[in-house]
Amino acid sequence: MIKKEEVYKIGLFNKPHGIHGELQFTFTDDIFDRVDCDYLVCLLDGIFVPFFIEEYRFRSDSTALVKLEGVDTAERARTFTNVEVYFPVKYAEEAGDGELSWNFFVGFRMEDTRHGLLGEVVEVDTATVNTLFVVEKDGEELLVPAQEEFIVGIDQRRELITVELPEGLLNLEDLDADDTDCPV
Repeated sequence: MIKKEEVYKIGLFNKPHGIHGELQFTFTDDIFDRVDCDYLVCLLDGIFVPFFIEEYRFRSDSTALVKLEGVDTAERARTFTNVEVYFPVKYAEEAGDGELSWNFFVGFRMEDTRHGLLGEVVEVDTATVNTLFVVEKDGEELLVPAQEEFIVGIDQRRELITVELPEGLLNLEDLDADDTDCPV
């Protein structure tokens, strides 16, 4: 049985393409094209299920058409509509430096050299030009820039990202100032 910590999300199957079982795949990470792994993992009814890739071809820098082994008809392909697609962490770890996408780090803990543990990376926000790690700390979200210059180290085995953030980027210091001290 595949566990959640053994995979990370790389995209979504959108809809069937044609009549021979091809699927339109929107991805946030093209790791499946960069490392030697011949399967993808789909989340079906809460269970992670591996499917071997028969073939794929890119349509753009974020979409591909994928043919899975055993999915040979449009009807069968339709059962994969809006199914989340994951990639095995063990293969992603074999990628060289600079080959991992930011999404690989969802689930990692993040610590700052001055402030200690910041929390867990729960999402990567790529909606703007500046990619952000969404870090959950004590039920609140911190937005941390995903900038290589801030990253001091990454320990994949311990799933830990160590950052050194510029002073004042995050308001983590416990300020004992009254609201009345703030200018209005």
